[in-house]
Amino acid sequence: MLVYDDEAEAEAIFKAVSPDNAETPSGLIVETQKMERKVVTTIKYCGDNIATLLSTIDDLLKCVLTAEKTISVVKNI
Repeated sequence: MLVYDDEAEAEAIFKAVSPDNAETPSGLIVETQKMERKVVTTIKYCGDNIATLLSTIDDLLKCVLTAEKTISVVKNI
């Protein structure tokens, strides 16, 4: 769970990672929700290749970090 300063920031992060909800490999489910100032992602994996799960988590965190950096730059303009 990630908690942000305000709902607008949480919404921006949610939208940045929500495409991950649409397309996933077989056996992998990624669901992201926004709840007020919180963004919660649930990842479920049924498979034999743990690298798939680790790659998904890594990709998600990279998307979040990129979105957070972008928000920070925009706030400082």
